[in-house]
Amino acid sequence: MEFGLFVQGYVPAARAVTDPEAEHHALMEETEYVIQADKSGFKYAWASEHHFLEEYSHLSANDVFLGYLAHATERIHLGSGIFNPLAPVNHPVKVAEKVAMLDHLSGGRFEFGSGRGAGSHEILGFMPGVTDMNHTKELWEETIAEFPKMWLQDEYPGFKGKHWELPPRKVLPKPYGKSHPAMWYAAGSPSSYAMAGKKGLGVLGFSVQKVADMEWVVESYKTAVKEAAAVGDFVNDNVMVTSTAICAETHKKAVEIAVGGGLNYLQSLLFRYHDTFPRPEGIPEWPELLPEYTEEIIELLIAEELMICGDPDEVLRQCKRWEQAGADQLSFGLPIGVPYEDTMNTIKLIGEHVIPKIDTDPVHRTTRFREGA
Repeated sequence: MEFGLFVQGYVPAARAVTDPEAEHHALMEETEYVIQADKSGFKYAWASEHHFLEEYSHLSANDVFLGYLAHATERIHLGSGIFNPLAPVNHPVKVAEKVAMLDHLSGGRFEFGSGRGAGSHEILGFMPGVTDMNHTKELWEETIAEFPKMWLQDEYPGFKGKHWELPPRKVLPKPYGKSHPAMWYAAGSPSSYAMAGKKGLGVLGFSVQKVADMEWVVESYKTAVKEAAAVGDFVNDNVMVTSTAICAETHKKAVEIAVGGGLNYLQSLLFRYHDTFPRPEGIPEWPELLPEYTEEIIELLIAEELMICGDPDEVLRQCKRWEQAGADQLSFGLPIGVPYEDTMNTIKLIGEHVIPKIDTDPVHRTTRFREGA
């Protein structure tokens, strides 16, 4: 199992109250987390694309963010989590150009994650008059298979669909080196896993909450991907899942950090905006918040495998549970309201004590797939 980091520009109101430059500091700190993850042996870093989601995510221009990181890092693969290819949000040709350009700037280290967006507040802001998020399915479906054609054909023959069109044009630049970047789909619901598998896409499993949820969705994906009709140049047989992670020198210290991290507020914001995600029982409607997490709640979340938290040995055991459940990649959602120094310490401790004992392959899984094409 490989390891990654997921950043999104989280700027909670409580931080802005005490820091007039909270937004700037949050964004710049997240670049430093990725740079440290590169040094600590993480293989992937994913940056979100969100719009209008106050507090929850201020990382809207993730292509710019990733371009900066392409120069600031050496080995880590940089992924869009996601680029939204729906024509009213981002013209598909512009998305293809961004992917290829980032592939060059990173030296072939770019990962192309796409999706339909996770909430009506965000996506329907670009679609006046549309009220049903299901409308985005056909936009994504008619677009996703066009990207490999734009990248691999000398002249793209053009496209005339229901939602966008383009005359024959040479789409430039072409990707760097062999084939094209690995393609992924952000799955907001369990049914999306099999769909992605059939298309030969890797899955960005943002909707998986705990290990027990993992096993059956992985099975549905792995069954589908065996008979994939790949939309790209190769099958990216890959399931990535995300989890909160806090690692400290002692269990007691890790729990203390978690209690002070405002995890309840982040979780409440997630379901404020991501109205396409299944809402677990007990999650209140915004603006009502989940109660503040106590040590007892944190211990319960750890026991229920809903978060990774503890000393390095405990975190290693918790990560192995995800590996046993079939995850190909485990990415940690950072930051989560945790102080900068504690977040950097988590990255360093996991890099030193956990990753070397689980990920023993020096080559990225997606690099092997791409070279195989």
